[in-house]
Amino acid sequence: MPIYLWEGKNRKNEKKKGEMEAANVDAVRAGLARMQILPVKIKPRPKDLLENFSFLQPKVTSNDVIIFARQFSTMIDAGLPILQCLEILHTQQENKTFKSVIKKIKESVESGSTFADSLKQFPKQFDDLFVNMIAAGEAGGILDTILKRLAGYLEKAAKLKGKVKGALTYPIIVFFIAILVTAVILVFVIPVFQEMFSSLGGTLPGPTLITIAVSEFVQNNILYMIIGAILFVWAFKRYYKTEKGRAVVDRMLLKLPVFGILLRKVAVAKFTRTMGTMLTSGVPILSALDIVAKTAGNKSIESAVYTVRTAIAEGRTMADPLAETEVFPSMVCSMIAVGESTGALDTMMGKIADFYDDEVDQAVENLTAMIEPFMMVFLGVVVGGLLISMYLPIFTMAGQIT
Repeated sequence: MPIYLWEGKNRKNEKKKGEMEAANVDAVRAGLARMQILPVKIKPRPKDLLENFSFLQPKVTSNDVIIFARQFSTMIDAGLPILQCLEILHTQQENKTFKSVIKKIKESVESGSTFADSLKQFPKQFDDLFVNMIAAGEAGGILDTILKRLAGYLEKAAKLKGKVKGALTYPIIVFFIAILVTAVILVFVIPVFQEMFSSLGGTLPGPTLITIAVSEFVQNNILYMIIGAILFVWAFKRYYKTEKGRAVVDRMLLKLPVFGILLRKVAVAKFTRTMGTMLTSGVPILSALDIVAKTAGNKSIESAVYTVRTAIAEGRTMADPLAETEVFPSMVCSMIAVGESTGALDTMMGKIADFYDDEVDQAVENLTAMIEPFMMVFLGVVVGGLLISMYLPIFTMAGQIT
C-alpha cells in the first residue's frame, strides 16, 4: 500500500505531522479521525530513488535498538497492545531502514507470529540474546520488565564498547599521522635538502646519508609499499575470517602486554553482564551460555564458554570448568562459585560485571596516560630525528665558517 505524508492539528490545536500507510487518502482521513487529528494537508510520500540500493540505506545503530526497547517497555507498561506499540514506533521512527524493519515485524505479528519469532527474522538488528530474552518475557508475561532489562544491558554494553574504542582510537590516529608526516618529509622535504647539499659539494655526515638513502628508497618504491600495505591488510582480513586464523589472532590479542589486559577485562565484564541479565530474565543456563559464546567477540573466550557449557551439560558446576580454561581470573571463578552455592548466581554475575566495568575504566585511564608520553617520544624521535639529520650539514658548515 502507498504511504502518505500528513499534517494536522489535534484537539489542543497543536500542529502534528507524520506518515501513514493506507489504501487511499480517505483511509488516511479515517485513520487521523480515530487519532482525533484534523488533517490540514495529505499527500503521497515521494519515492526514494535509493531505496532499492540497500548499501546506501542508513544502518541501524545500537542506539536505535536501545531507544526502541525503552519506548516499547514504557508503552507495554502503560497497557498498550503490542500491535499498537509497533504502529506508534513505526510512525515515529526516523531511520528509514529501522522503520522498514519495524513495519515488517508488525506485519509478522499481525499474521499470527509471536513477537520473538518476528524479531528473529532480522538477526542484524536483533541478535540471539535479544530474541531469547523477548521469548522468555512473552512466556513469563513480563515483557515490559524484560525490555527494560534489555535496554539497560544494551546501554551498558554500548558504553563499554565506547570506552574500548576511545582507548584504541587515539594511538591509532597518532600513529597514522606520524606515518603520514614521515612520508611527506621523506618524499617532498628531503629531496629539497638533497639538491641543496649536492650544489654545495663536500662530504655529508653519516646520519644525513642514511636519511637520504631512506628517502630515495621510499621515493622509488612508494607505490609498491602502498600496494603491499593494501595486500597485507586484505590477506590479514581473509586469514582472520578463517577459524584457525581468528583463533590464533584472538589468542595473541589477549596475551599483549597492555592491550591484552584491557581486552581480558572487557571480556569478563561482557560475559558476566550478559549471563547475569539472561539468568535474571529466566533464560535457561545452557541457552544463555550458547548465546554468550556466540556474542563473545573473541575466539578464545568463545571456546572457553563452550567448554564450560559442555561441562554443565554433563552435570558439573560452572566455576570449576571456568577456572580450568585459564581464561578468566581466579577471583571471578571464586565469586561465581559463591553465587552458585548461595543460589544467587545472577546477582553475583551483576556484581562482577559492575566491578569489572570500574576495572575497565581504570585500565583505559592507565592506557591513555601511558600512551600519550610514548606517542610524544615516538613522534619526537622519528620526525625530529629526520629533521636533525638534514640540518647536521648546515650546522657543520656554520662551524667551519666561524
